[in-house]
Amino acid sequence: MTTSASLPAESTSEASVGGSVTDRLVEANQRYAAQFSDPGMDARPVLKVAVVACMDARLDLHKALGLELGDCHTIRNAGGVVTDDTIRSLTISQRALGTSAVILIHHTGCGLENLTEDFRHELEDEVGQRPAWAVEAFRDVDQDVRQSMQRVRTNPFLPHKDDVRGFVFDVHTGLLREIDPSS
Repeated sequence: MTTSASLPAESTSEASVGGSVTDRLVEANQRYAAQFSDPGMDARPVLKVAVVACMDARLDLHKALGLELGDCHTIRNAGGVVTDDTIRSLTISQRALGTSAVILIHHTGCGLENLTEDFRHELEDEVGQRPAWAVEAFRDVDQDVRQSMQRVRTNPFLPHKDDVRGFVFDVHTGLLREIDPSS
């Protein structure tokens, strides 16, 4: 499989002969920067939308949604769940940078479906300290999308709650399935 950080066959740098993944990524950035031209964009997304999604590497959100650079704010975390930090980012996105729509995207086959809050207890046993954060594991992806929509719609810091929609991305077909918030 090729990625944007793959090295060209003719590369003879340390990264190509055993350097770290980070070395490969830095080298890919150097190639990118050599051709980079400042697009002169503002930090405000053109489409005034924030997308909250899972960090899963199989989700290429810009391609899946037909987005271009500068179209949206993208907020990603494990599970795409609406946590306090997600609310922080959405609040800044809406109040300081002009977004008014929120799209929530979970996906099929999410790793959080196989975890429980026991994960935190195991970490505590291993390192001697319990994480301050919740795992936010779930068994029903549709219900978790509904919960995330509810968290956005009821948060007092978010002024724009009329255009909040949730979806499940199918990692095998690439299709989005919209979740009815009232089901």
